[in-house]
Amino acid sequence: MDAKPPEDSAVTRRQFLRNGARLLAMTGLGVAAGGLATRSTGAATVWQIDPAKCLRCGNCATKCVLEQSAVKCVHAYAVCGYCQLCTGFFAPEPNALTTAAENQLCPTGAIKRTYVEDPYYQYSIDEQLCIGCAKCVEGCNRFGNGSLFLQIRHDRCLNCNECAISRTCPGDAFRRVPVDHPYLLKTTSR
Repeated sequence: MDAKPPEDSAVTRRQFLRNGARLLAMTGLGVAAGGLATRSTGAATVWQIDPAKCLRCGNCATKCVLEQSAVKCVHAYAVCGYCQLCTGFFAPEPNALTTAAENQLCPTGAIKRTYVEDPYYQYSIDEQLCIGCAKCVEGCNRFGNGSLFLQIRHDRCLNCNECAISRTCPGDAFRRVPVDHPYLLKTTSR
């Protein structure tokens, strides 16, 4: 009285495992293809800060996943007035207009001041010292002409798909830009 099911409908253990392995392999291939598609789409763009939207909040210095932020201050020399009293270089109400540390706004001394001719000075950024705190950018934008601004330096950035700084940016200044035009520059037309 052993009733065997018809052989057509019976699935052996070997067939079940083989079909399961095929399904698992196909799922794995689908996940891999999706990951490659996402990666290639992300590689066509990079993160950048829109200087017009940046609020100079200081998050760039502390929220980057890197030990030292990939965000650095850059200088638009065409916009600069080469002021003797640069509000991006000097602390508010400095003791004197000298390069002494107590007179500088930058906590790391990343801005270098060079005499050009009376009354003009040139200011340059030492990117190795810059932490992206935006104190100089805030000072330059508040009282100066805004020649200092923040940019993501792509030789340092990991190009994370979910940038930790962009998630906390109160000005929504971070956006993806084409890799062939990776920098949003500040010009005199802004």
